[in-house]
Amino acid sequence: MPHQLIKFTGVLILLLGVVACTESEAPYVEKPATDLYMTGYQDLVKGEYKEAAEAFDEVERQHPYSEWASKGQLMGAYAHYLKGEFEKAIGTLDAFIQLHPGYPHIDYAYYLRALCYYDQILGIERDQKYTHEALKALETVAKKFPGTKYARDAQLKMDLVYDHLAGKELQVGRYYMRHQYYLAAINRFQTVVDIYQRTTHIPEALHRLIECYSALGLTKEAHTVAAVLGHNFPGSEWYADSYLLVEGKDLRPVITKTKEGTWSQRLGF
Repeated sequence: MPHQLIKFTGVLILLLGVVACTESEAPYVEKPATDLYMTGYQDLVKGEYKEAAEAFDEVERQHPYSEWASKGQLMGAYAHYLKGEFEKAIGTLDAFIQLHPGYPHIDYAYYLRALCYYDQILGIERDQKYTHEALKALETVAKKFPGTKYARDAQLKMDLVYDHLAGKELQVGRYYMRHQYYLAAINRFQTVVDIYQRTTHIPEALHRLIECYSALGLTKEAHTVAAVLGHNFPGSEWYADSYLLVEGKDLRPVITKTKEGTWSQRLGF
């Protein structure tokens, strides 16, 4: 009887081992690199990005020294990017760039890395960490690979990023104006004028400078900035408002007392 019990226990352990094996990951099966790569490519076409990334990662894992390994690594990063797994894609691309600096399509690796940051840019009311990272990555593409299609697109995206950052500076400057911290506001608006000269926000930044100088009683400075605004943007609606301001018809923001404190009623704040 004890002998039968031992046999039964052994069979039970064996069965439990089989169950555990079937419930865990599938057993390791080595496949040709081309088969793994094509599986990943087909998954990518079908929009199954998770499966595609796994297949491409498997190319590198099973065939680390083959020509398909570098291709699989780059395509795996692309699959992670499409799935919105930007940190994973960036990590893969950083490793790829370090290991394969002479790869024929290394320009695309840099470009895809920049896109990973660019696609994470948030509204101007949010933290701009990814905006600055995107700008640095796009500048790298434009400088390292001039004349390529990736450099041209990077330059276009850089212009949009600059415009975004200028909008953020304006938003902060308006906040300071609402609370009558005019010197702090001037610093923000001057930053837009000095650093983001090619953006669409320059006319408003100049007008806001005029408002701040007028509010502080700095008439000469207000007239100087108004002259710059009128010379560069004579047809701008901001110049029309600034002209009225410096002519004394609306010299400074109207300040009104409320229960909550002091605030400005000037249109456009």
